[in-house]
Amino acid sequence: MRVLVVTNMYPSPEWPSFGTFVHDQVEALRALGVEVDVLSFDKRGSKLRYLWAFPRYWSALLRGRYDLVHAHYVLAGVVARAQWGHKVVLTHHGPEVLGQPPWQAPLCKLVTPLFDAVIHVSEEVRRTLRDEDGYVIPCGVDLETFTPVPRDEARRQLGLPQDARLVLFAGDHWRPEKRFDLVEAAMGLVRRELPDAELILLTKQPHDVVPLYMSACDALVLTSDLEGSPMVVKEAMACNLPVVSVRVGDVPEVIGTTPGCALAERDPADIAAKLIATLREPRRTDGRGRIEHLRHDRIARRILEVYRHTVTVVEKEGARVPTAER
Repeated sequence: MRVLVVTNMYPSPEWPSFGTFVHDQVEALRALGVEVDVLSFDKRGSKLRYLWAFPRYWSALLRGRYDLVHAHYVLAGVVARAQWGHKVVLTHHGPEVLGQPPWQAPLCKLVTPLFDAVIHVSEEVRRTLRDEDGYVIPCGVDLETFTPVPRDEARRQLGLPQDARLVLFAGDHWRPEKRFDLVEAAMGLVRRELPDAELILLTKQPHDVVPLYMSACDALVLTSDLEGSPMVVKEAMACNLPVVSVRVGDVPEVIGTTPGCALAERDPADIAAKLIATLREPRRTDGRGRIEHLRHDRIARRILEVYRHTVTVVEKEGARVPTAER
């Protein structure tokens, strides 16, 4: 099978961690024997890149003999759906459906019925769009890259203090929906109880460095208002790093009842209390074993099944017909 992936998020030398989950899914599909070409246009650049994406896309379709097109995010989906000669699968990753930015949510509702198959990374995303025919498939985690390293060795490699209690925040802290203000306020309260606690801010780093930070730290904190299926939580679980998170996206399902992990309210005092409980006696979790079902190869096989059903789907009255277990 030959597939063209269209995305406005993909790693680049300037932004090595931007859209790594799309890149990793592409590589996992290639490992299964799928021929995948990627058409990417960086949404962080000029908006004119969206206009230029259309002729680039049509040119790619003329050059390649693709069985279908897979678009990631709604605006890439608009580009991908600008033809009807190839079937198109769209993945909604969450924030665009849930209201970030606000104008994209109505667009998602408008265009979702136009696609031959739609994948939602969490049940919340599918439910928000009331897409009864949609598949719920989160992005997978690379358990070969995200593997635990002894804490002291990871700290030595990164030059981090051996005797501090380290809390990791990984992501674009400047984005309002990430609610970094809650992290700062919570850490102020944590330091009153545990003066040796430090916050490690990880952003714009190559993806292969992230497992070292997760192995070096004692807890991950997540405070976002909006998430679909946050990769950072699954990656922390793969590194056996305790997670303290607000209820967002599929985090409650991912961490489940994992000892050492905790769900907190969007309140600095509650976040701090959960962090303090985790940091008083730092330990690793058994998270890695609990997310085996989310490993890359298993998720890639589910995506491939969507592809296979999509290219053979029978259209009925112009609507998408579910042909596989969603």
